[in-house]
Amino acid sequence: MTTTQHRPVRLALLGCGTVGAEVVRLLHDQAADLAARVGAPLEIAGIAVRRAGRDRGGLPVDPALFTTDALGLVKRDDVDVVVEVVGGIEPARGWLVEALRAGKSVVTANKALLAEDGGTLHDAAAEGGADLFYEASVAGAIPLLRPLRESLHGDTITRVTGIVNGTTNFILSAMDATGAGFTEALDEATELGYAEADPTADVEGFDAAAKAAILASLAFHSRVTAADVHREGITEVTAADMASAQAMGCTIKLLCIASRGPDSTGADSVSVRVHPAMIPRSHPLASVGDAFNAVFVEAEAAGQLMFYGRGAGGAPTASAVLGDVVAVARNRLAGVRSASESSYAALPVRPMGEAVTRYHISLDVADRAGVLATVANVFASHGVSIATVRQASAPGGTPGGGDDAILVVVTHAAPDAALAATVEQLRTLDIVRSIASVLRVEGTG
Repeated sequence: MTTTQHRPVRLALLGCGTVGAEVVRLLHDQAADLAARVGAPLEIAGIAVRRAGRDRGGLPVDPALFTTDALGLVKRDDVDVVVEVVGGIEPARGWLVEALRAGKSVVTANKALLAEDGGTLHDAAAEGGADLFYEASVAGAIPLLRPLRESLHGDTITRVTGIVNGTTNFILSAMDATGAGFTEALDEATELGYAEADPTADVEGFDAAAKAAILASLAFHSRVTAADVHREGITEVTAADMASAQAMGCTIKLLCIASRGPDSTGADSVSVRVHPAMIPRSHPLASVGDAFNAVFVEAEAAGQLMFYGRGAGGAPTASAVLGDVVAVARNRLAGVRSASESSYAALPVRPMGEAVTRYHISLDVADRAGVLATVANVFASHGVSIATVRQASAPGGTPGGGDDAILVVVTHAAPDAALAATVEQLRTLDIVRSIASVLRVEGTG
């Protein structure tokens, strides 16, 4: 029996940081297996970096392959697949558009670019007849995007709820386990390497919002950008909030929530949001600890599905990158491309005010007769039904005033705009000294 010998599939690697270096190692260490899976060897044609002469710590690659001319590398005729792990919007967008329009397949982990302008990349891929794969852009090694794009393509997905940022999940898990405050838990995350020196993208929800946009785009066959996502971070979550959640049998997680349903006019639409929320301990996402990620998918026929694993780090992300490389290399040898972007539904994104949520509100109020009735009337005036009320004495008092009490109100589900308006009116009441915290409640009904 004879076998067809294919020439090597040649890769241009853009970036050689933590993920890029791990991609190089895996290509070297698993070369024989990867060649068997693809049907041809995978070879690195070049590696674009900022500083070509930098010490790479014994990376198993010829130093002559390093270049600072990324665009020149992308344009080379001997490059078949471009692998981008640089991140950011520009100049990465220009490099990838150039590659795709020239018919070169692209594998990228660039969630920020995909969330801001994925449409441009998909259009370039269609123009050039090339593959665009990005499994590594969300949830690291967890095989999530391909099931959404392919395995569930015959189903109707109604909701995607996930923990997609390991840094914030580590922080909130530590606060839940130890009673620590946000700053203390962030310091621990930084010491252990879970948080960057500048953790803004993580703790303010930008990273999760980008991933939410990608998930919503795939799940609902519509182009959703990061600008469409309502975003709140975890910097305002306190130890007192966590203790209150525990008293309710809940914990607090930073959730990305994408759902499909009617807007205020009854038209089909999508809602996409990222914010901290209380969820009951019985919810599958409540037990996701440390820096792990998990995504809970609900579909009409398949029912409830959960994807769980490490969502970040060099090795897990590189694993997802290599999985995509194998897929696009196989397609290239077969002379085919995978299914193009599915955005036929083109559903509008409804505003956050129309999202139906529940609130947990902690009020510092004057401890005197009639306060509860006054507060309840404010909720009623906005059409918000109260589910539970708990009152406790607050330590000390307010200068110039009487004793205070803490009033904890949990609402039934209502439009977010009505809940927000309720909170704003509560702030104007003389009997309300302050609003200590406002958190949404998910997964209880």
